[in-house]
Amino acid sequence: MPIVFRNKGYRFFFFSNEGDPLEPLHIHVRHGEAIAKFWILPEVCLVDSYAMKSSELRELAKTIGNNKEIIERSWNEYFNK
Repeated sequence: MPIVFRNKGYRFFFFSNEGDPLEPLHIHVRHGEAIAKFWILPEVCLVDSYAMKSSELRELAKTIGNNKEIIERSWNEYFNK
């Protein structure tokens, strides 16, 4: 499970096996038992979440938007070896 970065106690990561065929670019976010999944392109969009408040999800979407380049680069480096 490659961790792309951490911010304010949240882990931003993707799973090593993201489906077959590979799902489009996205990121998972975990804080304790709470988890969410966001598509990255063409714009940041919440896919699913469990045990997160809407205010948390809005803040996470902003954080993801501010780090799109890092996320995309990490995804491409890992999955396009």
